[in-house]
Amino acid sequence: MKATVFLGGGRITGALLAGLRLANYHRPIIVYDRHPEKLRKLKRVYGVRTERELGNAVEQAQLLIIAVRPDSLKNLLQNIGEIDHPLIAVSLVAGVPLARLREGLGKRVRWGRAMPSPACRSGRGLTALAFDRRMPSSEQREVKDLFLKVGTVIEVRESKFDAFTVTYSCSHGYHALATLADAAEKLGLNRKTALLAAAHALADGIIAWREGNISLDDLLHEAATPGGIAATVMRSMDAAGYSRAVRSGLAAGLRRTRKNATQI
Repeated sequence: MKATVFLGGGRITGALLAGLRLANYHRPIIVYDRHPEKLRKLKRVYGVRTERELGNAVEQAQLLIIAVRPDSLKNLLQNIGEIDHPLIAVSLVAGVPLARLREGLGKRVRWGRAMPSPACRSGRGLTALAFDRRMPSSEQREVKDLFLKVGTVIEVRESKFDAFTVTYSCSHGYHALATLADAAEKLGLNRKTALLAAAHALADGIIAWREGNISLDDLLHEAATPGGIAATVMRSMDAAGYSRAVRSGLAAGLRRTRKNATQI
């Protein structure tokens, strides 16, 4: 049986391997990386096969997952060279469009893009997908099935892929949790209590929205009684530039994502 082959043994590969192991993924998995210490760790923790030779790894692939940094992608594709057999390749490299990816590896390769969340390690990930127009529906399903093992999958028009990339990151939640907990500590709560309170404010409230059938506007109205404490806090945050700061952050992330496309 041909394998699912990961090129790159970094953090997102580790998260995907954890989620796939949790889901009892049946296809053989091979990981290639230039750094032997990464391969040893992945083999020990997840029981995957590892490969030090790039050509050997690609030759064994039914599904090729490219999970390297943007500044490493050009050299990686050049080192692989043109592939003379049909292959499904999925790039996890932020910002590099399908049009640029199609320039590498030859015409036998059908490309997709995926943007998976590190939360996939627990099976609660969210992955956006976009496909090359030449990829048959059966192969698209194969890619979707892989990422469905580790969470929710949505298709996003490639023209909107970068906007999704800068919006969906778990870092927003972690950043907000750290910021809210730090502010609570300054009000006198100990670290444990501050984190618990902040985590409830963020995570439990959002779960209530995701799993219920109440609109976000109605939940905001319910939680923030006019003239009450929550309403006062939100009004003060908005006046301090909360919405402006979020928009500015996403815009900066979008510029950085699009810069990646120039590196290949």
